[in-house]
Order: sequence, then structure tokens, then C-alpha cells
Amino acid sequence: MDYKILLLDPEKSSLERGKKELEDRGLLLTGASTFDEACKFLTEDGSIHVLLTEWELPVNDYEVSGKIKGPAMFQEFLKIRYDLLVFLFTSEDNASHVASGGIINGYFYKGDRDYDDIVHKVTSEVISTKNRAPFFEKLVKYANKTIDSWHTPGHSSGYSVKNSPWVKDYYDFFGPNLFKSDVSVSVPMLDSLLHPAGVIKEAQELAARAFSSRYTFFCTNGTSTANKVIIQTLLKPGESILLDRNCHKSVHYGILISGAEPIYLLPSINNKYGIFGPVSKKRIIETMDKAIKAGKKLKALILTNCTYDGLIYDIEDIVKEAHKRKVKVIVDEAWFGYARFHPEFYPCAMEAGADYANQSTHKTMSAFSQASMIHVNDPDFENIRDFFMENFNLHTSTSPQYTMIASLDVARKQMVMEGYTLLSRILKLSDSLKNAINSLSKFKVLKLEDMISDEIKNDRVKLDKTKVTIDISGSGFTSREIEHLLATKHDIQIEKSTFNTITILITIGSTQSKINRLFLALENIERLSGNVISNGNGILEDFKLALSPIRYSPRSAYYCDGERVHLSAARNRICTTMVVPYPPGIPLLVPGQLITEEIVNALQTYREYNVEIHGLFDGILKVMTGEEEKDLTSRGYNIRDITEGNN
Repeated sequence: MDYKILLLDPEKSSLERGKKELEDRGLLLTGASTFDEACKFLTEDGSIHVLLTEWELPVNDYEVSGKIKGPAMFQEFLKIRYDLLVFLFTSEDNASHVASGGIINGYFYKGDRDYDDIVHKVTSEVISTKNRAPFFEKLVKYANKTIDSWHTPGHSSGYSVKNSPWVKDYYDFFGPNLFKSDVSVSVPMLDSLLHPAGVIKEAQELAARAFSSRYTFFCTNGTSTANKVIIQTLLKPGESILLDRNCHKSVHYGILISGAEPIYLLPSINNKYGIFGPVSKKRIIETMDKAIKAGKKLKALILTNCTYDGLIYDIEDIVKEAHKRKVKVIVDEAWFGYARFHPEFYPCAMEAGADYANQSTHKTMSAFSQASMIHVNDPDFENIRDFFMENFNLHTSTSPQYTMIASLDVARKQMVMEGYTLLSRILKLSDSLKNAINSLSKFKVLKLEDMISDEIKNDRVKLDKTKVTIDISGSGFTSREIEHLLATKHDIQIEKSTFNTITILITIGSTQSKINRLFLALENIERLSGNVISNGNGILEDFKLALSPIRYSPRSAYYCDGERVHLSAARNRICTTMVVPYPPGIPLLVPGQLITEEIVNALQTYREYNVEIHGLFDGILKVMTGEEEKDLTSRGYNIRDITEGNN
């Protein structure tokens, strides 16, 4: 595997000598003599994985003395590339005794002139911390052996299907390696996901280092399960959690399971485009204080960062405020797993100080669907680790898919080795696509200011450029019609749509050719719309929605027998189920919530636009009876919503 070392030395003769000695020993080198030059190389060349640096370097424009040294310099480099390995290679023989902020991976004194030692140490560090996928490597080794299996799975490395006259096409499609690698927990050399002590443990430790966490756990049931595991670990019945109503439905299910009391935060809503955005900082802080003042046992705050539409919180400030109040911070990073690997997205939740971050490694990296990670930085985690593992076992299959675990291992390796390069490339692709679309007359790429409401305009919210939302209201087509045209006429599948937008995800698998094909498809659709100026053709110009209060604890409402009523007769009743337009999987109704006129109208509109709605079957949903409401109230399961009147 080719990787580069950046050698930094202000003395030109020393720099050239060091480069030659190391290149003669087979390493790839780039040399720089100033801080500014080094920063330029790091920004432009993602193949650089190691810094060999002097203790002090000159800079062209530095505030104090024209030089930057030690920890301050190392930190500046890591702002560009968090994943760099930093070695001190210096003429100052006492520099190793000066605090480096815990950043330095190793120390070499130039006077020793032991270049073989440098090669050995640097290469070993790269291999041990980056360029390995231990679980995948072990799985390949096992699969390539000729082994007679007398255990599950029943297909026995594919023997049950490969010669079948009925399903051999199934075997041929997926290939022999998939079946050989689909193995059982009965294989001890491949370790146990539920009790990792070997190669899975090693792979998880490498992931923890890569994603800047104390501990990382592989999850084979998606971030949906990861969210439920964390919530059930941190919260007991009667304790409270503060959550963004923009959270995925799995968070709400986690609350049902744990018996916790939710305190909902109303997200900012861009009604023009039907986009749920971040909760304002002011609202988060005020609600935490209200909850504590009201005597709530507030244990945790969970936020979605970034949102499905790419809106990014200024998360550091929020984490600090929560920790001041002894509230744990959970971040659902399902759509933001790559943030650790490019300064465009810094900081990720772990770098911002969050206690937990759950990532859908399959959504934004190269893992298989359902493959996710739980990252932990909670300083109190050791006190609850056993309970965490109990909950992990509760929610995880005893027959995990080992190819999925391998994909997590490989996805981590890929990101630490080439994540910066891949992300730099797709950021350029994103700019290229946006410019191309904006050259059309009937489509417009939304900017940050188009997507956020006034409520959060001063909250330093950012936009993930890899998520491209396009206003299609001028095209004359509905979003569903455009989605259909793209799929049937151009073989293009988009991520999601609202009433007047479509959203495109640019991933590390995107290419310039795919970008070109998408643009040509939109150009073709624009021509189809004709020359008539559109009035929207049935597109909603302003979709108004305000979420209603929770009247009863979700768990108590969930277990009510209730009665089934048509949506049109559900106004002012209490819902007992989760009602979720999908995508994006954000509930409009949760158990215990008041069904208002606005929510009924919104759901009817979703139905008219043929949006998939979980929990609403043929326009029927389940609500509490009057007797059930009286019974729950008498037993103290009703909730006074502390956020009411604060919207």
C-alpha cells in the first residue's frame, strides 16, 4: 500500500539529506521547509499519512514571532487532518522531554542518524493503526480453507444451492465467496460479536482510534438498534430525556422500551420546503433549565446531526451547556459518519465532547446495509458497561452476519487510508453538480439560507455539501413525477423528496460520469415541461405544520387497547401508535400525543401525495378511549408538557 510521509525541516540541506535517506529505504516522501508549505501539501494530498517534523517551523504570517512550535503547531496540522500520525524528527535533543499535548506518536533525534529505525517505527505504526482490517483478513483466511462444516448455516458454504436445478441462479448471482464467508458463531477463530475477545475486539479498537472514541461497538441491526441500546442503558422508567422531534423513529421506540419520559424539543421548520431543521440553541438550553426546575430527572439529550437534509448543529456549544447541567449527550450521526475525516465537516460528535454517537456506517461509507457503529466517550461508561452489554445482547441477534462485520472493518480502513481524498473529491463533485443545475432555468439548488428558518439563522448552523436539495417547483412537475421520470426514463434513483424538492446524496461512490448523467436527465425533464411558465402544477408553496404536545407517557399510551378511527375523526384524540411518513422516518405522531387539526391536515396531504406512512393503514389509526384517558390520568401517567407555550 502506497502512502506518503511529509518531512518538515527548515534547513534545506537537512531536508534534502533526510528525504534521500528515507527514499533510498523505500518510503514515499514529500518535503517542506515552512509551516505554510506543509499546510498546503496536507490540504492537497490525501495520500500523506505521516508527519516527520521539527519542533519549530517558520510561517509567513504568524501573529507573534513568525514561528510556530510544539503542540500549537501539531494542533494546526491536525485541524487539517485529524487522522495524521505525527512524529518528532528534530535536532533539539531535549524536545522529547517537553509536553506535546499527547499528540506525538514517536520521537527521533537527528543526531542518531538511524534512518532504518525511522522506517521500521513509522511503517509499524501505520500498519498497526491504519492499514489493517483484522476481522476481514481473518474471515478471508477462514473462507479460503477447505472446511467441512457440521454447523449452521444450513446452506453449508453454498453446497445446498450451487448444484440445485431450481436456485442455482441465486448462487451464481451472489458468487461462492458470499456463501463461504456466511459463517456461524460456532467458528471460534472469528470471535463473538456479543462477547468480543479476539479479532472483533481488535477491529473495534481500531475503529475507536479512527473515530476518536474511547470505545466502539459494531452493530449489525443499524443505527435504529444502536439508538435503542443507548437509550435503554442510560434511562430508567420515570427518568427524562430531552429529544429533538426531528429524531428518527428508533429514538421514540427506545423511549417506549425504556419507560423514560420524553421532553420534546420543537425543531425549526421551513414550511416552504417541508424541511425539519435543527432545534435552536436557545430553546435547547431553556428547555433543559425548565425541566430541571420542574423537578424532572433529566438524564440525557439526544440530537440528530446532521439532519437528513444536511443541516449541521454547532454541536460543541450544546454539549458544553448540557454537561454543565450533568446531562449526557447522545448524537445520532447516522448521516454524518465521515465527519471525522475532512475539515469541511469538523467537528464530529466525539471531537465535540458528546458522550455517545451512533453512526450508520452503511449510509455514508462503504459498509453493507444495517452495518453501524456505536461510539462511546462517556467518562462514566465503566460504571454502566455491564448494563450496556446486557442491553446490547437484548437487541442484537445471536446469529450476526459476519460479512456485515467485515464490511465495518473495511469501511474503517478505507476512511483512515483514503477518506480525506475521497471526501475532497466528492465535495468538488458537489460544487460541479450544483453549478450545472443552477444553469438550468426551472431547477434551483437550495443554499443554507434557503433551508433554515429565521429561528436558527444566528446559531452557526452549517450545510453538508454532499446532500443536495433541489427546488423543483418551477418545473411544472410534482416531486413524485420527477422521481418517477428519473427512475423509469433515466435509471436514476434519488434519496428522497418533499412536496417541492428532491434530495440527492453525493457519496464516496459517486463519479463524474454519474453527475453528468443526472444533469442531462434534469435537462431533459426541463425540456419536457415546455416553454409555459409554471404556476406550480399542484405543488404546495407553503406546507404549514406545528407539532402538538404530549399528554400521556408514550409507554402507557402504547399499551392501551384503544379504538380504531378514521383520520378525519381523529381530531383532539390521543394517539396510541407511531405515525411516521417515510422517508425520512420522523414521527408526526407518537403514543400519548394530541392529534390536532394541523396534524390531520398534514397527514391527509401526505396521503394525497402518495407518501408512505407507517402506522396509518387505509386512513385508519388507533386512539385512546375516553375511559383509558381517565384511567391513565387517575394513575398519574398524564404529562404536563413543560415546553407548551414556548413554541
